[in-house]
Amino acid sequence: MKTFIANIVGRLDVDSGSTRVGLVVYTSGVESTFSLDAHSSVASLQQTILSLNYRPGETNTAAALDYVRRIMLTPEKGDRSNVSNVVVLFIDENSDNRTATQVS
Repeated sequence: MKTFIANIVGRLDVDSGSTRVGLVVYTSGVESTFSLDAHSSVASLQQTILSLNYRPGETNTAAALDYVRRIMLTPEKGDRSNVSNVVVLFIDENSDNRTATQVS
């Protein structure tokens, strides 16, 4: 999975500053691994992704999406109001609470 994500990131225009990438790891709780403004090069971003360790546990997708919405996608964490946001979610199993993750 890490290699797959690092390869996707390698196709993004991070070095010019046009694209920013943040990463949140979650199980029963949420941990911001790095914010949108933490990496300005594809190489450093890929290195960080490849150094991550798998954390077994629950799959609290609702908490992760809430964290991204309330905390990560803010100007303090590198979000830019004039640029569209895209959230890509990689999970190892179904969410523990499907109702809480449904889009209405």
